[in-house]
Amino acid sequence: MGLGDMLKKLLGGGGGGGEPPAPDRSAAVEYKGYRIIPHPRPHGGQFLTSGIIEKDFPEGMRSHEFIRADTHASADDAKSFAIIKGRQIIDQEGDRVFRTPPPRADG
Repeated sequence: MGLGDMLKKLLGGGGGGGEPPAPDRSAAVEYKGYRIIPHPRPHGGQFLTSGIIEKDFPEGMRSHEFIRADTHASADDAKSFAIIKGRQIIDQEGDRVFRTPPPRADG
């Protein structure tokens, strides 16, 4: 590993590509019948605000993933802000956050 690669790794740049780790479902928060699951994503040595909003319907569970450009120094800070942002999205959008209609049971 060259010096440049080591610096990139230390500073959080260029790191690994691929998928972010799975969300920590134990961190889910219930809010107005929805679940908000914070899912911070590493980005350039910091963490992006990211999460999943879920709700159970008679047809099954629906989910919406959100990612914002806000960055945070720690994953815990990003998790806290993702919960705040998730509540804001629910308050503004409600069920419209699940833009596509649920699959119909009869077809």
